[in-house]
Amino acid sequence: MKKMAVFCGSSLGFRKAYQEQAIELADHFVSASIGLVYGGGKIGMMGVLANRMLAQKGSVIGVIPGLLTHEEVVHNGVEQMIITKTMSQRKMEISKLADGYIALPGGFGTLDEIFEALTLSQLGIEQKPVGILNTLGFFDPLIAQLDRMVKEGYLKNTNREMLIVSDQVATLLRNMDAYKAPEITKVINKVVRP
Repeated sequence: MKKMAVFCGSSLGFRKAYQEQAIELADHFVSASIGLVYGGGKIGMMGVLANRMLAQKGSVIGVIPGLLTHEEVVHNGVEQMIITKTMSQRKMEISKLADGYIALPGGFGTLDEIFEALTLSQLGIEQKPVGILNTLGFFDPLIAQLDRMVKEGYLKNTNREMLIVSDQVATLLRNMDAYKAPEITKVINKVVRP
């Protein structure tokens, strides 16, 4: 994996451990020569991650919609900043650039982006690893919801297993590097005419 997309909050959250593990992830990326593709912000967890990468001369690409390019949000220190017209175009650009996806703690945007990546994998449109860095069990309720969806027949277990979860940076990246996408069985519905 040469470039990894990371989705995370534009807020810092209330616990220092979230920032500390984002810094650990950035350090691992730099040591493994993995470039960061992210939402282009200088605030919150996004800023922590990008600043740590930049301080160590790591490769950072920001992708940000034009509506968020005001001075308070956009990271002016990033060497390559791609500005898109819409949030949807931002996700498409990130998809073109990244070899995999990781979610750190965040809000609606983080969940939207990681679930879109999972949906693309489920449909066979992409075959990239999708991971969650589960700092302090932040995503435990979400993981329980996915398990409930399997139990209730709304999510196949093979699709549930596409999500790689760990609370350790090295373990997560090792498992993502070893990821093999499941074979997709395409179902063709035949139209029956009377």
